[in-house]
Parts: sequence; structure tokens; C-alpha cells
Amino acid sequence: MRSLALRQLADYRAGTPGTSFADPGLPPLALEDAYRVQVEVAALRGPAEQVVGYKVGCTGPGTRAQFGLDGPIRGLLYDTELHPSGSELSYRAYADLAIEGELAVRMGGDGRIAQVFPVIELHNYVFRGQPPTLSELVANNGINAGVILPPPAAEVPWREDEPVTGRLTVQINGTCVEEGPMDGVPGGPAGSLRWLAQHLADHGLSVRPGQLILTGTPLGLIRVRPGDHIRVTADHLGAVEATIGP
Repeated sequence: MRSLALRQLADYRAGTPGTSFADPGLPPLALEDAYRVQVEVAALRGPAEQVVGYKVGCTGPGTRAQFGLDGPIRGLLYDTELHPSGSELSYRAYADLAIEGELAVRMGGDGRIAQVFPVIELHNYVFRGQPPTLSELVANNGINAGVILPPPAAEVPWREDEPVTGRLTVQINGTCVEEGPMDGVPGGPAGSLRWLAQHLADHGLSVRPGQLILTGTPLGLIRVRPGDHIRVTADHLGAVEATIGP
């Protein structure tokens, strides 16, 4: 797994993620081995880059239809790829940049959700295998390339047993391009966290206080271009925005 992880990391840093999966000589990769690649890449990125949380992906109807895959899957979030709301991002720093609007949660000290808030998840929207597989998605860290976060003061306190109601809306340049129910992933944010907690336990891991968890989107991935202004709004929970530069 280490040789594949080394290639994965080199490709990611070169802006050409996942070239191994276009290689006809790559042996089939089991899903558990794909998670091992994730862990190996994290070890290679540390200690300069630290894992600060997880994403749950490929659960909502939008992404499952786009990918032709059924999750859920886990990805890792890195401190070096967190950006504050209002950031301008370089389009050239990504590979076929796409975004998702979704809800994220911050973990409390009791293993429960402490805060909930909208985020913009960034993706390198690249699949090289034909057809794509969950193993490719996992080995490419859920194609995650970063997160746009609201200010800490805007993270809304929340109890895990509270219902999630309202709409999640994605606007590009002032125009609504997609919207849907905030609880549109199976079980809502709490359901995503339950799956993640069990998945991590199965791998000898656990969520920790203060960690950031992306709970998946009920919407889909949206490709963006230089000059686009993105705004994601969650009813009663605030908004987050970013601009795509050259």
C-alpha cells in the first residue's frame, strides 16, 4: 500500500490526482485496501499537515446518481485545507474544481454534536477508472480538496436529537443553482455521524472533541469556474461564501 500511497500523494500535489487508476496494470483494489491507502497518505502528510476531522460522502441522492456509486464512504480533512468564509481560491490549484453545499458539525466533549453549520466542500472532480469504483473514490480521499468554513462564532449550538428542518441552497453569482432539504441524507447529520462512529470503531478509531465532520450533501457536485461567487445558505443556520479566482 505504501508505494500506491506515495504515488497518490505525488499526484495530488502535482494537481493530477489518482493517475494510478488510469493504469491498466493496477491490480483491483479492495475497499479495505483503499482505506489503508488513505491512512498511509495521512502518515506521509504528517506532521506538517494534521487530520482535523472526517467527511461522510456518497450518501445523498445527488452524488450517488452522479457517481453511479452507493456509499457511505469516509474521507479525511486536513488543517492546511480549511479556508474561512469569504476566501478567494485559485482555480488553477485544483483539478476540475467542483463544490458541494452541505451541513457540517463540530464534535463536543461527550462524543455528541456540539455545533452545526453550512460549509462549502471543495473537490477535484476527477475519476479515472472506467467505470469508477468506491475503492477509487476512497483512495482519492473522497475527492475532497478542502472546506470553506464560517467563523467559529457562527457555528450554531445544536443537540443531536434536534430535528433538522429547512432548505439548503447553493447560489452561484447570485442565482440559485440547487436546493434541497437539509435532512436529505439518510438519517440527517446524526445518521451520518452514527455511521461514521461505527465505521471508525471497526477500524480502531473514534471521533474526538473539536473535530470537524462533514455529514454529506442532499444535493450534487457543481462545477465552478474562475470568476464565480459561491454562497451556501442553510435555513436558520447561516451562510458561507467564497470566490473562485484565476
